[in-house]
Amino acid sequence: MKLTINDISMTYDDVGTGPALLLIHGFPLNRQMWQPQLLPIAEAGYRVIAPDLRGFGATDAPLDGYSMDGFADDLIALMDGLKIERAVVGGMSMGGYILLNLLERYPQRVRAACFIATKSSADDEAGRARRSAMAAEAERLGANPIIKIFAELLFAPDSMQKRPDLIARVTSWMRDTNPRALAGGLLAMRDRKDYTPLLQDFRQPSLVIAGALDRAASPDAVELLTAGLPCCQSRIIDKAGHMVNMEQPEEFNAALIKFLG
Repeated sequence: MKLTINDISMTYDDVGTGPALLLIHGFPLNRQMWQPQLLPIAEAGYRVIAPDLRGFGATDAPLDGYSMDGFADDLIALMDGLKIERAVVGGMSMGGYILLNLLERYPQRVRAACFIATKSSADDEAGRARRSAMAAEAERLGANPIIKIFAELLFAPDSMQKRPDLIARVTSWMRDTNPRALAGGLLAMRDRKDYTPLLQDFRQPSLVIAGALDRAASPDAVELLTAGLPCCQSRIIDKAGHMVNMEQPEEFNAALIKFLG
């Protein structure tokens, strides 16, 4: 489905009926990463909305607007267009950074929060420099440098060895991403704020889901989120890396549906 919001055409999936769950994909991915969740969660009695962020997947890739504020504003405009006043929001990796922005700037629109393979802290100076360098490479060379770096971070070792179909599918999404969005997303992540000191202010019920073998979001990051959020529970899923929802979908879906209930 498509909806024009904030001068772009946003593509999204909208499945099921009931209380709304908005799922925000990570970088450099798109809404297709939520395919293992759409039907099971809809069948459990929820309306699942999974959009392509600005520049990613089938959503327009404008020249500007690539910031955490911009991504969050687009999602609120989508909710407005779909007449959804409040939603449970789940964000994976970069999607989790956008969720934190929503909690700060639009708390009344977030009924509950699910943080998936993500963290609350900002990049350090070395991390910011790496993001800047990767953004410049993406603008100059396209997706190949990004694929080389992220393909090694996204999956548990067992998935890398035994799930070539999954690796190929996710790699194809990265390859098809507009270089403008790759650079924009990297710079948006580089410039995000440190939300760790603000976690205590986010009173919505929260769930943290992480893969036990995640090489991109450390156990310390999970601990920071779980300890900092006042109404939080956590679920660590074995044999999963950063793509926890695709690597172990049954366990992931069970944890999310239990939380929604």
